[in-house]
Amino acid sequence: MKAMILAAGLGTRLRPLTNTIPKPLLPIAGTPLIVWNLLLLKRHGFHDVVINLHHLGPMIEQALGNGSKYGLRIYYSHEPVILGTGGGIKQAEPNFSGEPVLVLNGDTLFELDLEALCAFHQRRQAAATLVLRSDPDAARWGVVEIDAEDRIVRITGRGKTDAVDTKPRMFAGVHILHPRLLRAVSKGKPSTIIDAYVAAIQRGDLVAGYELTGYWSDVGTPERYSQAEHDATSGLIRLSERLPASPLA
Repeated sequence: MKAMILAAGLGTRLRPLTNTIPKPLLPIAGTPLIVWNLLLLKRHGFHDVVINLHHLGPMIEQALGNGSKYGLRIYYSHEPVILGTGGGIKQAEPNFSGEPVLVLNGDTLFELDLEALCAFHQRRQAAATLVLRSDPDAARWGVVEIDAEDRIVRITGRGKTDAVDTKPRMFAGVHILHPRLLRAVSKGKPSTIIDAYVAAIQRGDLVAGYELTGYWSDVGTPERYSQAEHDATSGLIRLSERLPASPLA
């Protein structure tokens, strides 16, 4: 399975920091945010990673190169016009070879057993699996309703109309999807992948929810960026692997 990191966003809520540095390159405990996720992928057996680029994209490509220094192969999907999560994943589809792909938000710092997530997805034979977490502010993020069998019933009120008991969760920005869900996504047009997931739920396809109980932070505002920096420097979350030694060391 390949992975994709969504890194094309403008980072508007973190301005002025992101006026000159793309959000994925902002340092957390001295290491670019996107590198935390690259090392997590490496630790859990991933080898090929697609990264979509828009805002200050050349800086990301220059910093990461072809991925060899992290033991990975990195491919880039350039977006002259920002395409959102749906359009961005759709444009990168040729890189997936028709197989399911793990997608991460480039502005999220988290700790999760990705191998266990992939095994869960394959065992359930799901069209998609979304990583969810319990959060008292789930309504602010957009409620994802999940039933007792880990099936997602509704996302922000859209999906099945069945009256079943559900638990409220929030989407953690980590998901696995089969490219067949991209058939109805328009190429070259901005969209959200959530629309494809809602359509799948309404068709009766299994869209599963996988619980994340470990560390998670959306590094999207100055306050959360500061908190993530504190969490990393205090050891609440650690890099998954050692960084390669600098040639000048």
